[in-house]
Amino acid sequence: MVASASIERLLDPATNAIENGVFVAVVGPSGAGKDTIIDYARAALRDESGFHFVRRVVTRPSSVDAEDHDTLSEEAFAKALQSGAFSHQWEAHGLCYGLPKSVHDEIRLGAVAIANVSRGIIPALRKTYANFAVVHITASHEVLAKRLAARGRESAEEIQRRLMRAGANPCDPSDAIMIDNSDEVARAGDEFVTLLRKMAVKAAVSEQV
Repeated sequence: MVASASIERLLDPATNAIENGVFVAVVGPSGAGKDTIIDYARAALRDESGFHFVRRVVTRPSSVDAEDHDTLSEEAFAKALQSGAFSHQWEAHGLCYGLPKSVHDEIRLGAVAIANVSRGIIPALRKTYANFAVVHITASHEVLAKRLAARGRESAEEIQRRLMRAGANPCDPSDAIMIDNSDEVARAGDEFVTLLRKMAVKAAVSEQV
């Protein structure tokens, strides 16, 4: 469980950034269960106001074995990007990802916005939002390998490359809150939910100051 002091340190306002709410960037290696933990929190907090789970835009068809997201073709994504439809965007594994511009409005209204993002855009997110935190979902090497194999979407060589990338990364922020999802989902999920509720309280206090 994360101490309140740690959350206060993470929510240290940046200069000239969007205030009131909190942006929670969820990062971690493939197979760690980021979307699973986010879905767990979404269900647990469905009757509580002030939490906004960001629906990403991806140039990949939505399917039952992946996150529920909005899909655009590469051409449509490029047009949306040019029109200013995204608050942030990045590319990974041959796909384009975008966060809708509406995230800014949610933060201004005081919401805790949660999104699965690439570690590479953390510096840009940190500059954009006054209250910002990173939650790093991880799992043991053995668990990651088992989950990646169970997905059946990649070859053994591709899985091995993903596992190699799961190690220490220069983009990993030193202030990230670590959550181990090697065991039952409920254990890591409850830890994440508790963290989000604490951030909501801190954001409310920050908004009143």
